[in-house]
Amino acid sequence: MLELLFLLLPVAAGYGWIMGRNSVRQAQRKQSSILSRHYYKGLNFLLSDQPDKAVDTLIKMINLNTDTVETHIAMGNFFRHRGEIDRAIRVHQNLVSRDEIQPSQRENALRELGKDYTQAGFLERAENAFLQLLNSDKHYLVAQQQLFSIYQTTKEWDRAIELAERMVECHGDNDDVSERLAHFYCEQAQVEINRNEQGQALTLLQKAVNADEHAVRPWLMLGKIALDEKRYHDASAYFLQVAERDISWFSEAVPSLERIAEETGNWDAFAKELQGHWQECATSYLAMVDILVAKGDVGQAADYLLDQLRKRPTMKGFKTLVGLYINQVEDEASTASLKLLKELVENQIAQRPKYRCQSCGFSGRKLYWLCPSCKKWGIVKPIKGLDGE
Repeated sequence: MLELLFLLLPVAAGYGWIMGRNSVRQAQRKQSSILSRHYYKGLNFLLSDQPDKAVDTLIKMINLNTDTVETHIAMGNFFRHRGEIDRAIRVHQNLVSRDEIQPSQRENALRELGKDYTQAGFLERAENAFLQLLNSDKHYLVAQQQLFSIYQTTKEWDRAIELAERMVECHGDNDDVSERLAHFYCEQAQVEINRNEQGQALTLLQKAVNADEHAVRPWLMLGKIALDEKRYHDASAYFLQVAERDISWFSEAVPSLERIAEETGNWDAFAKELQGHWQECATSYLAMVDILVAKGDVGQAADYLLDQLRKRPTMKGFKTLVGLYINQVEDEASTASLKLLKELVENQIAQRPKYRCQSCGFSGRKLYWLCPSCKKWGIVKPIKGLDGE
């Protein structure tokens, strides 16, 4: 009898294993059936334009199978693209609050939740979401860009500077971050200038220079401060640095250099400063015309300008040439005609944009260091050609 019992033990063990396996399969089939039922029910609600019920139904699925996380994220994104931000937030919030989903899935949901908050205008909540992603190897670049966008919108330049410095410290020098950091310093410096805190502004502008060696904006601002303080030698040195960094911006420095020449009467120094750069833009060769006029050589100035216009015609140059001819013509009828022509050209120039974004094409008469359209820094530049420089 004992021998028979030992013989039956393997049989019983095998039977138990088979029954257990069948039980697991039955449970999986039941779970899959429930999941499919909820899934198709939710899709039906969605297609039937009943999104609230669809959200409720599909959210229940997270309790059954964490493999549906990506489906939930996609559904939330679908709601956000449709403009139904409250539903998108609800879906993504549900995912973030779950402890059972994988860390990478939670980060994906948190990224989308931050975007939901941003689009809804809940910038403080969006900031909190993206701050949590700065330590993520996968999402820190997206989080960084989103946080910069938030701080730019709210003009929290001190927080933008803190973030950019942290990015440089943690991830090394990056041209994009360095350029942003320089502009952030300049924006904060402008705040200090408005408060009449020139010392703080100068410190910030020096940091901007150190952050991006190609930046022209801090040199223009340094030059303006020195000019306002009548430190003409320093101002000239600062403005000349603009040409060394980016010659396309030299047209912004020339009027200030000409003002220094007017204040000091040192037109020879101004002419020397223009050497090597006077052919780069209309503003430069028009400044050379002003130098000749200041010396009393009006005829020579007109001939010089006419020669430049044959090479690089601009409306600004033509207007100046007409003005020179008005002073030389003695006939009243001719003078009246030239004055009318000059007025028409001036009106045309006044209607033309002065700056254009090199990325999206946005244009206007006001200089924006941050393009209002594509939100890129330092991409708006003076227009070249007939209507510009």
